[in-house]
Amino acid sequence: MAKQETLGKKPLQILEKIRENLEKLNEKMEVMIELQKHGKKDLQPLSSEAPLDVMTLLSMPDHLRKTAMAVCRLGRATANETAEQTRRARAVESAYLNQLVIMGHLKKERKGRKAYFYVDRESQR
Repeated sequence: MAKQETLGKKPLQILEKIRENLEKLNEKMEVMIELQKHGKKDLQPLSSEAPLDVMTLLSMPDHLRKTAMAVCRLGRATANETAEQTRRARAVESAYLNQLVIMGHLKKERKGRKAYFYVDRESQR
């Protein structure tokens, strides 16, 4: 009887691994779809003096506004910390944060393996 239980667990472990991999693939597909939907038209670079003010936030698409507001609340954050705030996948947040950097709304600084995103307060004055 114990041998049958052991054999029954192996397929369950395999199915669980397949489910985990499918979830990872779905997250990556979501990022790709969002980048295609919002890609080129949203990536208009701004001047370096463009502050992240209310009007700028309101002009952003909802998905980027949520990310930008999370970084404003946190002050300085990694993609993982931002994802915890927004309750979205880290990969999705990483893509959105990088879009905001390209658009000139955020700055990015690397320390070791981690990338930190922040609003450059100096350029807002």
